[in-house]
Amino acid sequence: MRIGIQLPEVEREIRWPEMAAIARAAEDSGFDSIWMGDHLLYRGGARSERGPWDVWTQLAALAAVTKRVRLGPLVAATAFHAPGTLARMAASVDEVSGGRLILGLGAGWNETEFTAFGFPFTETVSRFAESFEIIRRLIAGEHVTFHGKYHTVKDAVLLPTPARRIPLMLGSNGARMLSIALPHVAAWNTWYTSYGNTVDGFAKLNARIDEAELERVGADEVIVVLDPIDERSVREVGRIVAAR
Repeated sequence: MRIGIQLPEVEREIRWPEMAAIARAAEDSGFDSIWMGDHLLYRGGARSERGPWDVWTQLAALAAVTKRVRLGPLVAATAFHAPGTLARMAASVDEVSGGRLILGLGAGWNETEFTAFGFPFTETVSRFAESFEIIRRLIAGEHVTFHGKYHTVKDAVLLPTPARRIPLMLGSNGARMLSIALPHVAAWNTWYTSYGNTVDGFAKLNARIDEAELERVGADEVIVVLDPIDERSVREVGRIVAAR
């Protein structure tokens, strides 16, 4: 069972030196992967406004300061970028990392950030379907021509040619999202609140995925959200895991 670490998002304001230190601590402590959320803005709650750093520039920097851990967005909202641009950014980060990127994708859910930054919050799954087809085909090395309701590309191709076919991961539990993406992805991710953070809850949810995919899926990686998410916690948990 692999174990990954979710890096800080909006738990507190965090600057690059600390982000890099936490990532290096995760690598030094034997964790298998590091992950960052792809969000623009939160409003409401005890802290009225919160926002994380841009996920793609942070991932590129993290790729350069680590050597072993896999990394990726958990998960990238296809609505925030044109599909060709998203595929190109992913290819660039994968190149910098030496082939360690996992490209997690989803439709997005936080209406506040969509409205604030001018992204349509309508027909999100249909928009995802078009983006996903373009992205997965570009990642596969195809020249892509696609004419859709929301996106159109003509003979698009990723150049320089990526060194490998970047693995895709879906972050969604929706039946339609699963039907669109599961046949084409290497992994599926779900957030702990979706199954009550319990083994039984995950087993029930996983059974739905088994049914949608028509084969047994299961779990091969746990991504841990620590409290607090800081370098000390990462090293302490790493020592506990290593001792087992």
